[in-house]
Amino acid sequence: MFGTSGKKQWFSVKSMLAGVCLAVIVAGVTPMIKAEPKTEISLMFKGQPQEQEAYQRVIKSFEKANPDVKVKLILTSNDEYTTKIQAAIAARKMPDVFYINPGDVKAWVNAGLLLDITKYVENSKLISLDNMWSLGVNKYRYDGKMVGRGALYGLPKDLGPFALGYNKTMYKKAGVPLPDNDKPYTFSEFVKVCKQLTKDTNGDGKLDQWGTGFNVWWSLQPFVWSNGGDWLDKTRTKVAINSPKFIEALQYFADLQNVHHVTPSIAEAQTLDTYQRWIRGQLGFFPVGPWDLAVYDQLKFEYDLMPWPAGSTGKSAAWIGSLGFCVAKGCKHPKEATELAMYLSGDPDGQQELVNLRVQIPNLKDKARAWAKQTNTMPANKQEFLDIVNDYGRNFPTEYTYTAEWYNDFFSNIQPVLDGKITAAEYCKKERVRMQRLLDKAIKQDKKSKKRAK
Repeated sequence: MFGTSGKKQWFSVKSMLAGVCLAVIVAGVTPMIKAEPKTEISLMFKGQPQEQEAYQRVIKSFEKANPDVKVKLILTSNDEYTTKIQAAIAARKMPDVFYINPGDVKAWVNAGLLLDITKYVENSKLISLDNMWSLGVNKYRYDGKMVGRGALYGLPKDLGPFALGYNKTMYKKAGVPLPDNDKPYTFSEFVKVCKQLTKDTNGDGKLDQWGTGFNVWWSLQPFVWSNGGDWLDKTRTKVAINSPKFIEALQYFADLQNVHHVTPSIAEAQTLDTYQRWIRGQLGFFPVGPWDLAVYDQLKFEYDLMPWPAGSTGKSAAWIGSLGFCVAKGCKHPKEATELAMYLSGDPDGQQELVNLRVQIPNLKDKARAWAKQTNTMPANKQEFLDIVNDYGRNFPTEYTYTAEWYNDFFSNIQPVLDGKITAAEYCKKERVRMQRLLDKAIKQDKKSKKRAK
């Protein structure tokens, strides 16, 4: 390319540059060398303050282990998250890694939003799927027809077994024998104990202590399932709330307030919600999720976990919630983004940090078993969380359908039953028609989205 004179000029330029560099070094000035830019991975995250603190620590550990990667953290509140991720989707500016609800897996895969991360996960040594709860991992599998099998589109941030807590201090003061960790109360036994714990403790003629105060959105499921009922039939195409077992469980739930009077009245609940009453030690029973543990360390009474009451099946039931870390389809650095998801979901050191901060149970089986044996922190019966995961926990019905509108409609209109204005049978007969119409709509949407995906 160069002639002889060109070569001389080129070497002359090189010599001049070398001389300049030498002069700079001799003068004690280090020549500026531009550093290679780091690979940036964006992560959209939500959570309580304790969770945010915990995950920021884990992210720093990830960056330390991967010095060429920088994580850009996008923090939101729980209330803002859905709005912000939807806005990001609409603007086609999705974060590389973000949360997904298992109930959205179908729709988001069909819409082309999620990356199939199977090859990255299965070929990686960062995590071992065999050491992770299969129930959690399978929430993020989808084969194009059924959630729970096929390709992997996410990894569990956590598993949230919704356990039943009881106020051990209240039990002891009332002289009631403590519940059996392995044998659930029957429905009638549960009512009996609730009545023993419902009292006017200061003698002013007003109740100030109750058996319980369940929120129907989160606590009806264990009663329905343990009684042999469900929201859907086995095909998951028909609403099944008009079955006798379902109706019986719903009526039992409403009767806790209207017949047995073992929960705060409507007026009392408006004055102070049942969560706050549990915190203040005014309720005998209340649900406990792993995300509550750090907050419940501040309780001024002793509490523990027990099996949920069992209906006609004789066996407890409970739901297991979850959020997953997924990777946006089309992100610039899919391998690094998946590695971040894997680190957050299954890195042993990262999991230990989260456990130490008491915001979740470990995703890793071996760490979870060791954690359950710890006796220096409440609750003592941590094993109950693992029993739900291993034995009697279930997925939400919405995880099997394209949308949750049909399911949400059930709870949106249920207040008259809880207030005793109509019976469970009357409600279920009428509501089933509405819910089926919405479920049929979801099924049609599912079919259309699959055609578009092809």
